[in-house]
Amino acid sequence: QVQLVESGGGLVPAGGSLSLSCVVSGDLFGISTMAWYRQAPGRQRALVATISNGGRTTTYADSVKGRFTISRDNAKKTVTLQMNSLKPEDTARYYCNHVTQRYAWGQGTQVTVSS
Repeated sequence: QVQLVESGGGLVPAGGSLSLSCVVSGDLFGISTMAWYRQAPGRQRALVATISNGGRTTTYADSVKGRFTISRDNAKKTVTLQMNSLKPEDTARYYCNHVTQRYAWGQGTQVTVSS
């Protein structure tokens, strides 16, 4: 059973930075394309970024390109989302998962950006 544990969220002013971390249990992490998602109040969960199993290929939502960076450490089974130049519209609960969302969702981590 794969478990996802996100951490690193918090309250930051606009323009600030946060680094989110997701620790993944299970044996298939090294061959899994992973992703970060976010869900703002009253809105559907949206894809933010993806990273291939080897970490060479990444994709980003247009709204975060140039500001967010996704990375992974397969030895530590960790996926990281570095978020810079944060905006109030980045406020949401952030989750990691397989790109196909095949794993049970973790509790997520709340990011709040004040204006």
